[in-house]
Amino acid sequence: MSKRIVVDPITRIEGHLRVEVIVDDNNVVTEAYSSATLWRGLENILKGRDPRDAGFFTQRICGVCTYSHYKAGIMAVEDALGIEPPLNAKLTRTLMNTALFMHDHPVHFYHLHGLDWVDVVSALSADPAKASKDAFKYTETPMYTGEDHLKAVQKRVAEFVKKGHLGPFANAYWGHPTYKLTPEQNLIAVSHYLEGLKIQRTAAQMMAIFGAKQPHPQSLTVGGVTCIMDLQSPARLGEYLVKFQEVKAFIDNCYYPDVVMAGGMYAGEPSVNAGLGTANLFTYKEFPLNASEYMFDSGLMMAEDVINLVSGKEFKIHDLDESKITEEATHAWYQNDEALHPYDGKTNPNYTGFKDAETINDKGELAHSKVIKENEKYTWIKAPRYDGKPLQVGPLANIVINYARGNQRVVKVVNQFLKDTGLPITAVASTLGRTACRMLEAKVVADNALEAFNALIENLKVDDSTFTSYKIDKNKEYKGRYMGNVPRGVLSHWVRVKNGVIENYQAVVPSTWNASPKDANGVRGPYEESLIGLPIANLAQPLEIIRVIHSFDPCIACAVHVMDTKGNEMGSYKIDPNGASC
Repeated sequence: MSKRIVVDPITRIEGHLRVEVIVDDNNVVTEAYSSATLWRGLENILKGRDPRDAGFFTQRICGVCTYSHYKAGIMAVEDALGIEPPLNAKLTRTLMNTALFMHDHPVHFYHLHGLDWVDVVSALSADPAKASKDAFKYTETPMYTGEDHLKAVQKRVAEFVKKGHLGPFANAYWGHPTYKLTPEQNLIAVSHYLEGLKIQRTAAQMMAIFGAKQPHPQSLTVGGVTCIMDLQSPARLGEYLVKFQEVKAFIDNCYYPDVVMAGGMYAGEPSVNAGLGTANLFTYKEFPLNASEYMFDSGLMMAEDVINLVSGKEFKIHDLDESKITEEATHAWYQNDEALHPYDGKTNPNYTGFKDAETINDKGELAHSKVIKENEKYTWIKAPRYDGKPLQVGPLANIVINYARGNQRVVKVVNQFLKDTGLPITAVASTLGRTACRMLEAKVVADNALEAFNALIENLKVDDSTFTSYKIDKNKEYKGRYMGNVPRGVLSHWVRVKNGVIENYQAVVPSTWNASPKDANGVRGPYEESLIGLPIANLAQPLEIIRVIHSFDPCIACAVHVMDTKGNEMGSYKIDPNGASC
């Protein structure tokens, strides 16, 4: 007899995400549904606005990747108006983007996804002396793993336990049978978890050097950047370099070896060696390093090409045809179901709610609950498709496609990782592979981003321009888009400008691709597809579901207002632009 499990909310992500699965008598997932339960609506708020303000509004889409949407909003308008920013501006944006990636990926692994792999309670029984020695198995230069340091970490965690809670380590399934790290390995990872909290601050300061603050930096403008004094200050450039090296050291000596450690230990765990889900992969070029070269290249690989790549057979990498991108809302809470290109997208809400059913609760018992209407609309996320097919985006797609293209910056890091772990290339096609590729992307960025820093220094010696002037003709209509690769995958913003203001705006974010519901043909999106066939050891503790979903690093865009399902107004606010509120 099949049973339904509801995980709501999926915690340790940005935004509001609900996942429901159906399991068979063997506790294997046979059907899955991904539901975003809070609407952001920012695309509608942008209509009628000055296009030069787009970036400042769009960075409020998300509380994590604010810079990604900021840059996308600015560059979409630049594309529409035909503006080419100076090289100094492009390279400065690369350095800010570097700060974002080097901040985002370690935070995801340790503070959002790490407790899916690491049993914190197990670390209390570890031998700190043995753990300190074990750390050298994964790197010649381990950090924060000295015996005295690990004893202090152990004591700190024990104090949490004595108080009756685990502080930042609360709400997890300690002792779950799919945890595979030894107590000593768990202690190493917990030490890095705590140190990673400090590294977050340093990475945020990197962004603020050129962005003025983080989150929500403010130095980008249509046509270039405004951080002129910072670019002309050797002290500020040097400060960026020092902080970069500090964060890079953490990536090299903590993040990389911890994923090597986890890769070796989880290699035999069935619940993480599947879960590729949608095998159609898509990435887009990112990180200008100089006037002509990008760190990562673009490409599309369909399922058969990915299979051929990992099997050592001949494969193809396709170029993107933007005209084939559509979004539809057959199973999304919007009025218009037709498949539309983003330039023509519509975002008119049509919330239809939930139904009553029986589900498995956290005691493993049947209980009455609200569940989605799986044959109707069940999420605020639309279904993007490319030529009618779902695509998976993110670090896995970026690393696989760039590896297949022979991008030497990527090939070098991937081959070393495979050597260090003893894993085959086929291991990439899994939940474990998705997590590893996120680290590998951070490593490639950390290894190569200073090419842009050095190019900027050299160019500033002969060219101090940071802005390209332009005019907006209110009698003309414009359209343009930004497309690039951000920490969670391919992001695109699409804008139409008419009468000098924004007529239509659509943002197709990475989690729109990955968290897509079923389309009109019943084809699942990547989250849903990745859960099919997943074995669950304990229905009351579905850690396997959370681990798979977390591996995508879900970022369900921040809501800009709260909805009452009964249609009642929940609050009204008037904001004084001079700073007072009432």
